[in-house]
Amino acid sequence: MSRALPSLLVLALSAGAALAAPPDSLTLGMVLEPPNLDPTAGAAAAIDEVVYANLFEGLTRFGPDGTILPALATSWDVEGDGKVWTFHLAQGVTFHDGTTFDAEDVAFSLERARAEDSANAQKALFASIETVEVLDPATVRVTLTAPNAAFDFNMAWGDAVILAPETADAAATAPVGTGPFKLAEWVQGDHVRLEPYEGYWGEKPALTSATFRFISDPTAAFAAMMAGDIDAFPNFPAPETLAQLGADPRFKVIVGSTEGETILAMNNATAPLDNPLVREAIAHAVNRQDVIDGAMFGYGTPIGTHFAPHNPDYVDLIDQSEYDPEKARQLLAEAGAEGLTLRLALPPPTYARRGGEIIAAQLREVGIETEVSNLEWAQWLEQVFKGRDFDLTIISHVEPMDINIYARPDYYFSYAKPEFVAIMDQLALTTDAAARSDLLKQAQTMIAEDHVNAYLFQLAKTGVADARIEGLWQNAPTPANDLTAVRWTE
Repeated sequence: MSRALPSLLVLALSAGAALAAPPDSLTLGMVLEPPNLDPTAGAAAAIDEVVYANLFEGLTRFGPDGTILPALATSWDVEGDGKVWTFHLAQGVTFHDGTTFDAEDVAFSLERARAEDSANAQKALFASIETVEVLDPATVRVTLTAPNAAFDFNMAWGDAVILAPETADAAATAPVGTGPFKLAEWVQGDHVRLEPYEGYWGEKPALTSATFRFISDPTAAFAAMMAGDIDAFPNFPAPETLAQLGADPRFKVIVGSTEGETILAMNNATAPLDNPLVREAIAHAVNRQDVIDGAMFGYGTPIGTHFAPHNPDYVDLIDQSEYDPEKARQLLAEAGAEGLTLRLALPPPTYARRGGEIIAAQLREVGIETEVSNLEWAQWLEQVFKGRDFDLTIISHVEPMDINIYARPDYYFSYAKPEFVAIMDQLALTTDAAARSDLLKQAQTMIAEDHVNAYLFQLAKTGVADARIEGLWQNAPTPANDLTAVRWTE
């Protein structure tokens, strides 16, 4: 009996240590469920929030501070002032099905993205590619039609990740990437679960399981955090509860910036919004600070154009559309557009639904009635983004440095003014930093003066997490829940 006691004591101590050890699995909350899991064939930011840097990797990637880092390309050489890019690829890399990654996969992915029938939502990222040459299994040379100093930036987008030709067509529901995690299960309407890929070529993640749970209702999100059902909610939909959560020692509140320009988008292609006076009237009818306070409880930075205020090239153009309801009424009278009724389509995020109520009331004050329709995310993508069947909508554009969308004639708010397109074309050919800055400032000013949309605020990244978790991004240089550095502390 005396010999058994030490053994029992060791067992008890071991059990106690096991109970005290930090967990190695994580459950994250997300507001929106991705419509699919292929970032190269979908516009929804929720896709990247699950797969970016987790399931899929590109030649380059964004770091937490927005810098461009090596990924599947460990280095690259640039010639011709940015016209010829030679990427040197990581070796010993395999896809989740065990097949080898090499330069042929890069060539396939880039050619697929720029093909005439490409479904890539950011096809413009690849439009300047002239040729893609496989020099050897570990080297790819990309020649552009003109110099582009930001091509490594373009290749860091989620839309530019590398897929294999054997599995690309099934990526929407059965994604196969080279990332540190692979898909374990997707229970639609509830969660996606990832597990580590044992054959990963880089540093192994600390987590052994990561589950993304979809909770769009702010009240339910708060309840899930309080109950411990969710470990972290990086984009928390109930900002009114952050003070309460921050006062609870179990949690930490993580507030940062995003690339998300939140706008009241207008359909410039159809009457009466094809009239710039009407668009200007709407812009002056909106009190953006009331929207920030009422929908986001003060979290958000007012903007007057489609550009992030933390970018050094940002121009403060808020005065172009300052809140002035009397001026709004005068402009509507001048345009002969009094007594309007406009359709306001709202996607699920809190900023849109709550902001929509506030903006509808503000528009009513200047004589514009709204017919509000609350759309599910898939409906919004189909009706508004693809079908352009709307008058007004509220959406946050979270892609990095995306002012060039205003040059796209097929884009949902239908601007593409020739003078603006010319600025973007010139920007693509310009490598000098000062000249690029000047062009970006011209572009910001033009869309503000044309009141293409009503610019509301830069979306803040308001997150909450278990206080023991480290490695979550504070800022969002791209839509992502990068889990590669996430771990539990003691």
